[in-house]
Amino acid sequence: MRIFTVDSFTDRPFRGNPAAVCLLDETVPDEWMQAVAAEMRHSETAFVLGRDQGPCSLRWFTPAVEVALCGHATLATAHVLYSLGESGRLEFDTKSGVLATEQADGGLIAMDFPAKQATPCPPPDGLVEALGVTPVWTGRSEFDLLVEVASAEEVRAADPDMARLAEVDARGVIVTASGEGTSADYVSRFFGPRVGVPEDPVTGSAHCVLAPHWSGRLGRDALVGEQVSSRGGTVRTTLRGDRVELAGHAVTIWSGELEV
Repeated sequence: MRIFTVDSFTDRPFRGNPAAVCLLDETVPDEWMQAVAAEMRHSETAFVLGRDQGPCSLRWFTPAVEVALCGHATLATAHVLYSLGESGRLEFDTKSGVLATEQADGGLIAMDFPAKQATPCPPPDGLVEALGVTPVWTGRSEFDLLVEVASAEEVRAADPDMARLAEVDARGVIVTASGEGTSADYVSRFFGPRVGVPEDPVTGSAHCVLAPHWSGRLGRDALVGEQVSSRGGTVRTTLRGDRVELAGHAVTIWSGELEV
């Protein structure tokens, strides 16, 4: 079975968010996929099955658990399939419903994802102490907590206590601020120690939450988000009702074959 590593949400190698993409030849046990993801040690490994049978099956595993939604590994998967000769609209059957991608001129790949609204809530016990930031707004979406702070500088400077953050009841925590003073409309970072990902370099699924949040704040549907991790990456978001288009580039780093 062929396997690839792709850097997503970047047009430069060794930036953005690396994901592994495994093209399955046959159905395999969940335990095997989890073992491969642990071996690859990327924040997510995508597994694709049934590429010639309409919407193909797509699943995502961190080194520790399976997740229900992942943007950068979906982008990596679409990039691999387009590079192998696929064209037009691709559809994937996932635990978050059918997701679709299309490739535009210049290699930009747009993905149709569900928008995930964050509902205002008080910070859960231990969250502020674990993050070491001062929230101006907190909310909870289907999967994650969203923490807005006063400035992009505070997002960059955040240095969470990962052991304490792993005790907070959420898949992950998104820390965000306005992009005022930067080239982006908003900036963010994503921490998910509870699911084996201390900091994710660029998180597509987090932008399913960030897009409606910042479109509501700024009054525009089309925005540019910058995830200001050490690797960094750019996610273009366009809110379309209860859906959000996430768009970005990707770069293949290596490919090979699994021998087990």
